[in-house]
Amino acid sequence: MKKTWLTGLATGIANGFFGAGGGTLLVPALERLLNVEEHKAHATAIAVILPLSLASAAVYLFSVDIEWGTVLWVSIGGVVGGFVGAKLLSRFSGKWLHIIFGASMLAAGIRMVI
Repeated sequence: MKKTWLTGLATGIANGFFGAGGGTLLVPALERLLNVEEHKAHATAIAVILPLSLASAAVYLFSVDIEWGTVLWVSIGGVVGGFVGAKLLSRFSGKWLHIIFGASMLAAGIRMVI
């Protein structure tokens, strides 16, 4: 129970601080700390992101000027992409999920530095 709660706390802090990205911590934590199978870890992370995002958004609503036009169009694309991604998840083995996820995180990290 303690590991689960601490994993949630770390994920929530990352999500609130970066505006997103809790899943980048949560998926590996679910797999390695909580022994959740790869496919379930990805699906669980997605389910956890909604309440995390709502909590973070509640704070940002009153402290930051939000680009609502951008929110609308990115949300539409995100909903479509989320549906497609969820459907594709079952088509990949756990090994390929690790490779794809790791490559995505590596590419994002390099992109942030450059």
